[in-house]
Amino acid sequence: MADKKLSLTQRRDQFETLLLGLVDVRRIALFTLGQYRRTAPPDDVEAFVNAFKNYATAAYQSYFTKYTDQTLKVTGSTQRSPTDYIVQTLLVDPNSSQPPAEVDFRVRTDTGKPVLVDVAYQGIWLSLEQRDQFVAFLGQNNGNVRTLIAHLSELAVNLAKPT
Repeated sequence: MADKKLSLTQRRDQFETLLLGLVDVRRIALFTLGQYRRTAPPDDVEAFVNAFKNYATAAYQSYFTKYTDQTLKVTGSTQRSPTDYIVQTLLVDPNSSQPPAEVDFRVRTDTGKPVLVDVAYQGIWLSLEQRDQFVAFLGQNNGNVRTLIAHLSELAVNLAKPT
């Protein structure tokens, strides 16, 4: 993302390829739908997974551009089950007097390769927060997954705009 020789589109494409190779976006998307996953039509679920992928890619790219000088220092790991791990890290900012931030990664290996399925920043798990937000949004919109898809698509477009 820091390679200025590449165009913005090339950097975004490289980031998306990297992200989708490391993160189980489908698993996260299905989790964030909460109880609405069971009642939504299969076509709506697939459309949601695609909208979530686009939103997550735009959101993570937006976040990571703010952290170009920081480094992650692995401080430990915890095995929750034979295929479920938490990797603890510290986000160190050499340009700040603030203490390093705790960033934990939940990694699953049940798909044949390690993939990220959640990230916690200072103890707050992103997937849990997103599920709570999405379920609340769906509750306010009669459980209409298509409305959530449109909302995520709009957010993704806004996040992808150059700043």
